[in-house]
Amino acid sequence: MQVNWKGVMPAVTTKFTASDELDLHMFEVNINAQLDAGVHGIILGGTLGEASTLSDDEKRTLVREAVRIVDGRVPVIINIAEQTTKAAIDAARKAQEDGASGLMMLPPMRYKADDHETVVYYKAVANSTELPIMVYNNPVDYGIEITLDMFEELIECPNIEAVKESTRDLSNITRLKNRFGDRIKILSGVDTLALESLFMGAEGWVAGLVCAFPAETVAIYELVQSGKHTEALKIYRWFLPLLELDINTKLVQNIKLAEVKTGIGTENVRAPRLPLIGKEREKVLDIIEKGIQTRPILPNYKQL
Repeated sequence: MQVNWKGVMPAVTTKFTASDELDLHMFEVNINAQLDAGVHGIILGGTLGEASTLSDDEKRTLVREAVRIVDGRVPVIINIAEQTTKAAIDAARKAQEDGASGLMMLPPMRYKADDHETVVYYKAVANSTELPIMVYNNPVDYGIEITLDMFEELIECPNIEAVKESTRDLSNITRLKNRFGDRIKILSGVDTLALESLFMGAEGWVAGLVCAFPAETVAIYELVQSGKHTEALKIYRWFLPLLELDINTKLVQNIKLAEVKTGIGTENVRAPRLPLIGKEREKVLDIIEKGIQTRPILPNYKQL
């Protein structure tokens, strides 16, 4: 299935049972909630998906299940976050075999590759697969920035098509547009900068709190696309305290707790992560419950 690299693409959480197995039932419940809201793609195995804790077999199971659930309605994208080029190439091969439509790809893990090493890494994987690739550019959390000069080299690979822009520098969107036009599609990767990014010309939003609030997230995107900026801003201002749960070291626990409160997830995380406790839990619950109590009435955004 073709990936258009636009719209809202949830970075879905990985659901676990109390006995630390994949919870494929709740996984399906959440994916169906995303589809019902009108999302434009599903992204698996990102930071929110607890990728570093998943086995290869679990990742393959998630891809196959997601492909089955979406049944051709939206593309399924799997994140690649590997320590070696060989492993990344193998992950891309498995993703294609399992029916994924595209890849989101981080720089090498653990080793802080320099610019040349990072470019060679991406190009080696891109040249090994037919799948389209979205570069995950998150120097704040992962320590390596993909610069504009690096993108100049990367786009020699025709299947490197997009970037998940998580530098936290909004002006980088304009720099990318000025230099590459529409050659690189830009999707915001930071929930608290998403609306601003869309206003600056980003084509989409790789979202986190969408996992618990899919309709509100898609409504914001569709309103912006229809030029209804004031209506989008009103929802976004309500959403912001919730969106701030995404820019936190415990974003996984925060968002899973929100999924529980909206009825489309479980709180189980994989150790060493643990569910929130004490005052920290109370604070997050307070934010979630206030958000639910003041949840806005949405326009008929699917008909815009």
